[in-house]
Amino acid sequence: MQLIDLISDTVTKPTPEMLKAMMTAEVGDDVFGEDPTVNRLETMVAEMFGKEAAIFCPSGTMTNQIAIKVNTQPLDELICDVDSHVYQSETGGYAFHSGVAVNLIQGKNGKITVQQIESAIKPGFDWQPTSRLVVLENSCNKGGGSYYTLDEIIPISKLCKERRLRLHLDGARLFNVLVETNESTQDYGKYFDTISICISKGLGAPAGSLLIGSKEDIRMARRYRKVMGGGMRQAGYLAAACIYALQNHVQRLKTDNDRARAIGQVLNNLPYVKNLKPVYTNIVIFELTDNITTDQYLNKLSEKGIRASAFGHQTIRLVTHYDISEEMMEYVMQTLPVLHT
Repeated sequence: MQLIDLISDTVTKPTPEMLKAMMTAEVGDDVFGEDPTVNRLETMVAEMFGKEAAIFCPSGTMTNQIAIKVNTQPLDELICDVDSHVYQSETGGYAFHSGVAVNLIQGKNGKITVQQIESAIKPGFDWQPTSRLVVLENSCNKGGGSYYTLDEIIPISKLCKERRLRLHLDGARLFNVLVETNESTQDYGKYFDTISICISKGLGAPAGSLLIGSKEDIRMARRYRKVMGGGMRQAGYLAAACIYALQNHVQRLKTDNDRARAIGQVLNNLPYVKNLKPVYTNIVIFELTDNITTDQYLNKLSEKGIRASAFGHQTIRLVTHYDISEEMMEYVMQTLPVLHT
């Protein structure tokens, strides 16, 4: 039985065409700034977002953590939704690396409003951390792939400028959002001080994320990347995969989003599903009824050759991606309704 792996879109493997691009890449030592393929990728992505510079890193966690470090000083705080990846899934790195506090907002499906942010800003007393950075996540992983539109982002950006706050976008799955909204990367570049994007999720590269910002921010980011152990040498082999993914895999993310919505439609009518988060992009999150545990359900899926992830108490996550074929999708759609029997 062929395994159908819906645990994450990080399990994707390079296509033959991507492997060819990797194997033929021209490389050098990136720590010295001498890898031509990395330099090409960084220039390409910076221009894509209308920013001055970008830096290539091994992971999205690293780009987010560097962004927090670039945008804050110790004793500052960052403001984000309680479900944000930078809070939930990066090992408290904001405290470890940057010495900052976190001011959590209870948003809706991982999204916070301009009014909530304004209310959360500290007045600046000596005994308080200084509100310095707002972090948005697009799409929000724990929010079920939810996303902000530019109409929602613009007033947040305006508030940050007025209150002298920096604004960072954790855009790990941003391209899954853009194929839905048809908004441009250039527009995103206008409203954020720093942006991180991940190429190793739905876009299918084996590794690699980029942090995008001003020349000065990225100059400091190179130092922080080094001290975090992220300075790679012949990283052009990985950068070549990222270039190929950005040039060839963006538009097909719409297929992943559509397939996730189709799975959501099936789950919404099943007796073992207590609650289903709205399916916005390629992530499906649902809560099980009390008569079946998370482990029991995952075991039932495994027996059918389907892999998913536990995502909290009585909660399951499925993620669609490049490596799921049409035949696999049909099997999943036929299998989910009979799991309760």
